[in-house]
Amino acid sequence: MPRLIGFLFLLLIGVAAASSTHGQTVAAQGQAIDVPKPRGTVSPETVFSDARRLSEQGKFDEALAKLEALALKDPELKGLAHELGVTYYKKSDYLKATASFKKALEEDPGDNEAVQLMGLSYYLAGRPAEAIAPLEKVQTWYPSANVDAAYILGVCYMQTKDYPSARKAFAKMFAVPADSAASYLFTARMLLRQDFGPVAEEYAKKAVELDPKLPLAHSLLGELYLYKSRLPEAIEQFQKELELNPGEAAVYYKLADAYSRLQKYEEAERLLQRSIWLDATSTGPYILMGKVLEKKGETALAVRALQRAIAMDPNNSIPHHLLGQAYRELGRTEEAERELKLSEQLQIHQNAKP
Repeated sequence: MPRLIGFLFLLLIGVAAASSTHGQTVAAQGQAIDVPKPRGTVSPETVFSDARRLSEQGKFDEALAKLEALALKDPELKGLAHELGVTYYKKSDYLKATASFKKALEEDPGDNEAVQLMGLSYYLAGRPAEAIAPLEKVQTWYPSANVDAAYILGVCYMQTKDYPSARKAFAKMFAVPADSAASYLFTARMLLRQDFGPVAEEYAKKAVELDPKLPLAHSLLGELYLYKSRLPEAIEQFQKELELNPGEAAVYYKLADAYSRLQKYEEAERLLQRSIWLDATSTGPYILMGKVLEKKGETALAVRALQRAIAMDPNNSIPHHLLGQAYRELGRTEEAERELKLSEQLQIHQNAKP
């Protein structure tokens, strides 16, 4: 009996020791690994990752729903305002994007991406004056990069009528001195693109004044005068350009346009042929050639020129319309109706684009 009691005592000690060792092992493992999170809990990093993935797929509303749900739980979560701003920007909801980027910058003034996108958002929302300050900061970080931001900054200056600053921005973008003839020429081109005709003329004249032999400066003045139907002045400038730059195909085409408006079709045809010889890849000269030849009564030749233009650019409604008119003059009624109908369909499609 005493031996049996002794055996049971030793057995109990062994069990207790094993339990103690197992407990220490579990405790040690508990220190080495994280305590599992309750089911249904998703980390902010996972939400951000999911939102970016949805945004890349164009599912902006779904991405925003995830981020906004996270904002309800923790509105001060670090990085959340930035993610919301980027998603709103991609969705083209620019005013909400600027609000989010403002908050992101309060949280982290060194968030360079937020500064840049806030500037672009202001510009795209039609508020160029507010876009200038953040875009100017971008220039200090990326002095030789990010041409898009430099261009938009220049446009913002133009839209706020700060033309000297616009000129400096474009000079920096094209790496030319700010007071050079080239800087005035580049700015004049940008001004014309934005429909600032009078200031564009002033700047183009300044470019010519600083360097009378600057390539394409006279051509730009010619374009301005052609746009204003000041045809003699346009012709004079295009001719001056050709004296300096006789190999520029586009100048022959523009000069031909001016002559065609004066109904000087022989001169226009001669110049268009030269333009095509120099550059057979542009559709403009072929389209104008079709118009000119039709005016001269050479309808069969006009058809060939217009067919060539359509082969190069089949979705352009203008040559289809002109070709329809030419077919009608030749008595090719079915072909005329086909081309005119196609021209109308292409024009409707073009007008429907945003």
